Amino acid sequence: MNLRHLAAIALSFACLGLGACTRTKADRTVAGQTKYTLGGGMISKVPLIPRDVLFGNPDRAAVRLSNDGRYISFLSPVEGVMNVWVAPADSPDKAEPVTFDKGRGIRSYFWAYNNTHLLYTQDKDGDENWRVYTVEVATKTVADLTPQTGVRAEIESVSADFPNEILIGLNDRNEQFHDIYRLNIINGQKELVLQNDEYAGFVTDDAYQVRFASKYADDGSFVYYAPDGSGGWKEFMKVASEDTFNTYFAGFDKSGKIAYFGDSRGRNTSALTTLDLETGEQKVLAEDPLADLSGTMSHPTEKTIEAVSFDYDRRRFTILDERIRPDIEALEKLADGELVLTSRTLDDTRWVAAFLRDTGPTEYYLWDRTEQKATYLFSNRKALEGLPLAPMKPVIIPARDGLALVSYLTIPVHVPLNADGMPTRAVPLVLNVHGGPWARDSWGYDAEHQLLANRGYAVLAVNFRGSTGLGKNFTNAGNGEWAAKMHDDLIDAVTWAIGRGIADPERIAIMGGSYGGYATLVGLTYTPEVFACGVDIVGPSNLITLLNSIPPYWAPALEMFKRRLGDHTTEEGRKFLESRSPLNFVDRISKPLLIAQGANDPRVKQAEADQIVKAMQDRNIPVTYVLYPNEGHGFARPENNKSFMAVTEAFLAQHLGGRYEPIGKDFEGSSITVPAGADGVPGLSAALQMMP
Repeated sequence: MNLRHLAAIALSFACLGLGACTRTKADRTVAGQTKYTLGGGMISKVPLIPRDVLFGNPDRAAVRLSNDGRYISFLSPVEGVMNVWVAPADSPDKAEPVTFDKGRGIRSYFWAYNNTHLLYTQDKDGDENWRVYTVEVATKTVADLTPQTGVRAEIESVSADFPNEILIGLNDRNEQFHDIYRLNIINGQKELVLQNDEYAGFVTDDAYQVRFASKYADDGSFVYYAPDGSGGWKEFMKVASEDTFNTYFAGFDKSGKIAYFGDSRGRNTSALTTLDLETGEQKVLAEDPLADLSGTMSHPTEKTIEAVSFDYDRRRFTILDERIRPDIEALEKLADGELVLTSRTLDDTRWVAAFLRDTGPTEYYLWDRTEQKATYLFSNRKALEGLPLAPMKPVIIPARDGLALVSYLTIPVHVPLNADGMPTRAVPLVLNVHGGPWARDSWGYDAEHQLLANRGYAVLAVNFRGSTGLGKNFTNAGNGEWAAKMHDDLIDAVTWAIGRGIADPERIAIMGGSYGGYATLVGLTYTPEVFACGVDIVGPSNLITLLNSIPPYWAPALEMFKRRLGDHTTEEGRKFLESRSPLNFVDRISKPLLIAQGANDPRVKQAEADQIVKAMQDRNIPVTYVLYPNEGHGFARPENNKSFMAVTEAFLAQHLGGRYEPIGKDFEGSSITVPAGADGVPGLSAALQMMP
């Protein structure tokens, strides 16, 4: 588990004097027929985009080339479940499936360096106890390489020097710590490389040497250790607590003597730096004053960094190796959108380029560097082409203390805009809060934004303090500020939207998953006067029970949680966390609430939802509770995702006045259950009764 792994485990319409705004009760509740005259636009003239188009399986995704360039692969459905397909690289239309998963589907995979096998990870019903699988492409034979029950496997390293082997971490001996094994992907045999009883993670190289070990210290710093030559470890580098999210190993050069770092020490934002491991000399290769390093592009064999990206309001490339400039400039002329390279061959003669857009599908091209020739492959969702999708507009919102909140605003396409690109009249608004909270929102296509905008709502996504990617000062400003300044930022963004004439203050919803679900509960308990309703997806309700129930393999990161969230091991800390836990303020809930939970969630346990639902029921406060027995932290199966969005849009239409697509057949194949409040959502009880 490296530092990025540790960061990832953390918890992701008034008219305002501008003229009449007609809205009758009948207008607000007729499914698919609601008409708005906001700004002179008629939403009834905008086609209702089916949920299946937005939340069903993509046509193709995760396009990869084999390392020798002979094959192209991608994820695509087999009988409605995402699986890996493979074709000759020059004939992608001849692709055939090589896996046949019938459950949750395969969400990520990669080619082994032997070019005959693919590797992927899969858990069971969202429990996040990942197993490593391999498939032999020629025979379509799938093998489970880590079949132990209740064990979490992590792929530590993959190297072209060992095409039939990978390094993995397994917590089969001690559930808190991962031992390092060398695993043969052909026969499944594994060899112990390092027994681990102490460290949070390791840094390995292409020679499969464990170069550094790492763990949190009692003062919240993150310490890297190097081998001491006698079978032990000696301190190599200490990263202060304020830099732990922004300073990390980013690889080695070809010699293994130079380490690449994302590094915020001595600066605010994370820069790309090099460190000579023999002399200690450090150099800065690229930095941005507003945003952290967000990505690197390195040569597959020379290991030189060719380009980097920084993401403030939009992602921007900085080319470091002029030899790739002609390729990048030629590619950027092919299509609109943000260019991303998803795959490249080991000899670097062929690339797969993807173009990401906010108002359309991702488009894939095969790029031949030798001939400087592009071949269009396909888009990921052809059904999106030509639909009335709403642009996502970056906006910078000032917080009350002056912090700049990088945010994204999506406005329904039927609403006329002024010269500044803002609505001429106020509309209902959904505040869509990202998870983490140590994550961020970025520009691009977002299915939830598109669904909500199509139903008549503006959507606002806010990078509140504590979000990552925008410098350590911004991230650290969220320390100890759950339900306080982090929530103030969200309220400031809503106030901004009202003041700019974007949002009707009587019709504002708050919605989100994980931390966003927590923010929803905070919104309805700490500031209930602001919101008309809320949608909480896998959000914690009690911060003490949340921290007491973290997965055992998160234990090495506990000091990070204590310093950034609160210390549940001291009396003073528990009192503080109690003051920031929505469960303790259930009496304040006066607005409709929809809660969704996966029964197998290892991060935010089902008990977090159960306890707040029970507390509301004990006080006769209405709540609708949707539970999925075969899901975890979020909903992976499209049938479940569609069913929940069907419930969500009907719920929002009832309380915000938008239109919605009736549930119809969108519960088919879903495991949806509703332990409480089915009568609180239009059509929900009837749809449940029709399920087999």
